[in-house]
Amino acid sequence: MNIPSIRIHKTILLISLCYLMFSCTDQENFLWQGYVEGEFVYVSSPLGGQLDEIKVKKGQQITEGHPLFTLEREFEKAGVSVASENMDTALNDLADKRKGRRPSEIASIKAQLRKAKSAESLASVEYKRRANLYKSRTISEEERDKASSDYQQATQQVMQISSELTTATLGSRSDEIKAAESAVEAAKARLDQARWNYDQKEQAAPRTGLVFDTIRYKGEWVPAGKPILSILPPENRKVIFYVPEPIVGSFAVGEELLLNYDGIKEPVKVKVTYIAPQAEYTPPVIYSSESRAKLVFMLEAYPTPSEALLLKPGQPVDISRDAKYFNGKTSLIETVKSFFRGKNE
Repeated sequence: MNIPSIRIHKTILLISLCYLMFSCTDQENFLWQGYVEGEFVYVSSPLGGQLDEIKVKKGQQITEGHPLFTLEREFEKAGVSVASENMDTALNDLADKRKGRRPSEIASIKAQLRKAKSAESLASVEYKRRANLYKSRTISEEERDKASSDYQQATQQVMQISSELTTATLGSRSDEIKAAESAVEAAKARLDQARWNYDQKEQAAPRTGLVFDTIRYKGEWVPAGKPILSILPPENRKVIFYVPEPIVGSFAVGEELLLNYDGIKEPVKVKVTYIAPQAEYTPPVIYSSESRAKLVFMLEAYPTPSEALLLKPGQPVDISRDAKYFNGKTSLIETVKSFFRGKNE
């Protein structure tokens, strides 16, 4: 091997070393690796029971309000029936206390009043006649006083029955009506609670998204509050990546970056929403030997909802500020290979 050939190989070696050195720097400072994470919405019932029916399947796209599952609820149905009967009873009692007596009872009191008035009229005539007879000294004072007393009693009888008639046309006393109204409110509250218990045994989708997993199956007993399935809304898919400590200060919340992953034609935009305030030594996944035992900061970024539909939890991704860094390393390698091929030829 002559001296020019040795120089050429040294040049190639130097280029290769420079490539390795700068490619590591590029990867750390301009290209960052991460993964997709999903923030799942777990759907459960606040009441326990046997799972009667699941109305969706794993992997199904659903919209908000779509029926999800139903738990056995015969007991709650019976509770609604009992509460409804109690509500009707309380309403009837209140209506009865707000109105007067029955028409037949009022008619009877009116008849008594007419009878009392007739007796009063007769007593009045009798008293006047007795008074005239007493003036002519035909009867004694005792007989006149008796006629006066009968007349006064007849008058009092008319007043008493008139008062009874007035009372009969009125409702119950105000305190009784208030007590009946309170009973109606209590019955209504028990009915609302019974209906709420019944409705909670059937749940609908709180968000639009993908049915990511069904945790329980038909026939299982599900404790109160335990999730039955999980939903992954598009806007709940985020990207987590790690950047070295020396460059974390160059990032800002709201900054737009580029996201690349296997199978995509063009990078998509993501927006930084969170920068960890505390450093950590190693990311959850060791992507390369160069990133071990170095201070890194975690960042979170969200794509647009339409782009988020293409992302899958756990999927590895690359993040950069410039699309050229996604395949810049490959271009350098190809350059070195071309250099070797040219010199060999």
